[in-house]
Amino acid sequence: MTSEPLHPVDRAGSELSALAKVVARQRAELERLRDLAASSAVLERAKGVLMAVTGCTPEAAHEVLLQRAEDGNRTILEQCWLTLGALPPPSRQPSGAPPAAAGPPTAGSWRVAPTGTVELAKILGYVGRDLVRVDTPHELARCLLDHLAAEADADAVMLYERVPEGGLELLGYAGVDPTLAAQWRYVPPATGVVPLDALRSGEPRWLEDLAGEDDRYLLIGESPERWPSRAWLPVPTRDAACVALGVLRRRSGAFTPRERELLRAVARLCAGRLRAFDSDQERTGDGVTQTVQAVFDALPGAAILLAPLRSASGEVEDYRIRAATSEAVDVFGRAGREMVGRQVLESYPSVAGEPLWQGYLEAMRTGVPFESEPFLYQDVVGEVPVNGTYSVRAAPLGEGLLVTWLRHESVERQEQRLADVQRLGNLGWANWNLVTREASWSEQTYAVLGRSGGEQPLALEQLPDVALPEDAEPLAHAIAELLRHARPFDIPFRITAPDGVRHLRLVAEAVTAPDGTTAEVHGFIQDLTRQRSAELALVESERAMLLQRGVLQAERALAARLQHALLPLPSKPVRLGGLRVEVAYLPAQSGIHVGGDWFSAIEMPDDDALFVVGDVAGHGIDAVATMAQLRFIAKGMVTTGSSLTTALTRLNYLVLHSRDSQTTATMVLGRYNPDRRIFAWAQAGHLPPLLVRRGEVRFLDRPGGMLLGASAAPVYESAELRLEPGDRLLLYTDGLVERPGEGLDAGLGRLAEAVRSHDSSHSGSLDALLATMLADERRDDVCVLDIRMPLEGEAASEA
Repeated sequence: MTSEPLHPVDRAGSELSALAKVVARQRAELERLRDLAASSAVLERAKGVLMAVTGCTPEAAHEVLLQRAEDGNRTILEQCWLTLGALPPPSRQPSGAPPAAAGPPTAGSWRVAPTGTVELAKILGYVGRDLVRVDTPHELARCLLDHLAAEADADAVMLYERVPEGGLELLGYAGVDPTLAAQWRYVPPATGVVPLDALRSGEPRWLEDLAGEDDRYLLIGESPERWPSRAWLPVPTRDAACVALGVLRRRSGAFTPRERELLRAVARLCAGRLRAFDSDQERTGDGVTQTVQAVFDALPGAAILLAPLRSASGEVEDYRIRAATSEAVDVFGRAGREMVGRQVLESYPSVAGEPLWQGYLEAMRTGVPFESEPFLYQDVVGEVPVNGTYSVRAAPLGEGLLVTWLRHESVERQEQRLADVQRLGNLGWANWNLVTREASWSEQTYAVLGRSGGEQPLALEQLPDVALPEDAEPLAHAIAELLRHARPFDIPFRITAPDGVRHLRLVAEAVTAPDGTTAEVHGFIQDLTRQRSAELALVESERAMLLQRGVLQAERALAARLQHALLPLPSKPVRLGGLRVEVAYLPAQSGIHVGGDWFSAIEMPDDDALFVVGDVAGHGIDAVATMAQLRFIAKGMVTTGSSLTTALTRLNYLVLHSRDSQTTATMVLGRYNPDRRIFAWAQAGHLPPLLVRRGEVRFLDRPGGMLLGASAAPVYESAELRLEPGDRLLLYTDGLVERPGEGLDAGLGRLAEAVRSHDSSHSGSLDALLATMLADERRDDVCVLDIRMPLEGEAASEA
């Protein structure tokens, strides 16, 4: 069964008995009204045929029928049947004679019609005879589609009625998906609505090529590709047209003159039947249906009264809704009286062929009420799918069926859901009746408070007794305010349980008596121990982090002072062995540790110059201490006569056997002889020096040598470079070239390009180079020795 959420309905025998008596008293009246409705329908069809064939007005068509009935000594009903069943045959014209002009008929005679008109009249005769059996606008649309599909290539038919608010409401349709029909049930009075335009102008609107027109019109079905050609025709009435007939086709192209004439005639033919619908509603509005509907308005739950619609063979094809309670809702959102007059397959299309439908037929055939088994139905409430279990009962009532729905809500299911919520939320409900002095707790409340289910619930005033002493007073005060002034509260407190201290939360509110006193208290108790433990752990972690940060900041300050004492930076360039030397040391901008980058540039007793740049792995006090050892030992060994490679070998032994066996370091040592202008150098896993000579920038080929502390038997080699006037040599640590996400080769290439662009004409400064290379935040220390061989003139002037 397809409907909106259904609610339980009271199937009390007294109400159904009263309803049966009302229907029985009105049965005779109902039969009389049916006969009258049938006569009126035939009259309107006959008038419609005359209007379609001759183009006369409804009043003129009625006069013609009355005159013919009088001339033939027949009743008006007999004359209508003769008009519908015996249209004039084609006349035989003399060869070459022009066809007689068509015109309105005179009393008791027909003008001779042209051949095309006679063919059209035959088609309209068939349509008119079929419309006699039409009872609803929905059936009317289906009947028209059956005929127009062959005669005008129609694929869908829609009937819209103008409502007082100015928009349109869908009366009936055929060839249209029910979902689409539901979406376009109401059309607002917007600009570009073609059916409204046809009604306002009183003229048909032919939309024969919709390509590129979807921005001009508000098209039913939205996309023009669904029906590329359409026609909307006003259905003529005595006053202004209020119903529009839509004929929609899946092919594009113009409507032929014959098709246009046929559609205009069909629109005129529909006018009579639509007026008959109005007459049926007016006659039955004050009769049986209105009386039954008044009873249904007072019934609870969802129920509808159905009248069977039978075929010519007597089989039930559908049911018409004669009355509906206010809680009965169909798939289109219509409820109660809005559903009256609709057909079941229109309001509930998915019921067709289902066991429910067969149950209806069985109840009609046997007279025994049908009761379905409970079945699962998915409803949508607020765009959220909701599953429900329903059962349907269909009981014969007079010539129709009384159908009711009942939604089953399992008490056990609800209780299980409540228990699951309490378990997952680790909370339980509690209720205290202050009048009867009774208390009731859920099972989870006992678990939260650490009590067994066999114990009696505590009185509200006794709860502070189980709280820790420091929490008892605030809890007792909150309970007193609740009892005295009905003031709700939400308060935390702690208790001692077998598994330790529990952090609980009590939320309660009062139910007051008419005199304002508190009569009942209900609320819940929740165990927040896990959440509170997590909060306390987070606070403790933050406290530890702050303490650790303070220690690290103090360590950084100490290391920075020690580093500054060990590595005094000259305020300006210095001369060593005839070379101009500029030093730069920049600490990292991120982190709180001091790095292990270092340098040394001194003039030795034999006038040679010693240049060292090194980088100890790690940060902090340990890195600074290792740096100090390497710096002083390297200077002492080379100054006392050790070769560069011997010095590296012994320094490797020192690092390898230091307190931290995981310590490593890189280093490059260079010794310059001013007499020979030879720069001898060796390295231990360090980046190669960069040489600038006559505008050419290149990195020196590194001699063999691995980083200090990596091997117990390393091999170190040395190399020599003869410096020329104007040469520039850079010794540096990796902080100058490394960037996150960038390879080392890319960093070296970036350094070479920066030196090339800043060293034009020997005027490039070290500060400009550092500004280019270190534009982003420095993540590591940077140490650079910028060594230059002055030109001949510069050396003489400085001397």
